[in-house]
Amino acid sequence: MLDHILVDLISAIRRSFDEALLQRQAVEERFQVDVFLGDVGWETSYSLPGEEQPPRVRADVSVDWPTWSQTSYRSWSIGEPPDELPEVVVEVALRVQRLAEAPDTEMVLHALPEANHLFGAEPLVRTATTIEQVHAGGQVRWAVEASYEGSLRFSEAQLETPSDIDPVVSGLTRWISSTLVQLADLPFAFLPPDEDDD
Repeated sequence: MLDHILVDLISAIRRSFDEALLQRQAVEERFQVDVFLGDVGWETSYSLPGEEQPPRVRADVSVDWPTWSQTSYRSWSIGEPPDELPEVVVEVALRVQRLAEAPDTEMVLHALPEANHLFGAEPLVRTATTIEQVHAGGQVRWAVEASYEGSLRFSEAQLETPSDIDPVVSGLTRWISSTLVQLADLPFAFLPPDEDDD
């Protein structure tokens, strides 16, 4: 088993989402390495349980581990105090799709806070909201997506005891779950699933 704080974080996210009964979109999960820069990234997608494919609402979560964090973590692991403790960049995209008509943007934004402090002092900030219109097969489909971004800086205690990350991840999971429910409850007309949506 690979002993690394990034692996512990990914495992904590997957475990927390499974315990919250969210449904993983397996085809969407990726682990990638930038061979030129050395950055490592992991992406996954979850929806509410029982949703058809593709789901009406979905959360895409990405975790980026920059090269400097790896250097910092390596220094810490061999007993050399790093200049800065390692961190990951977390991005959450909340998506409502299969809409039959253009969404009321104000209604969507009302369900989405501008920021929250899930990671303590570093807020998870809403960075962009996009409205998408897709013309396919003589039909028009709409979607709306809001992105949040923030940094999770690991504490010394979390590096020493990775299970200390669990409360932070649980907070993120609760927020994503409740926001997906709020978005699914908005009074929008949804189109039935279409193979082209996959």
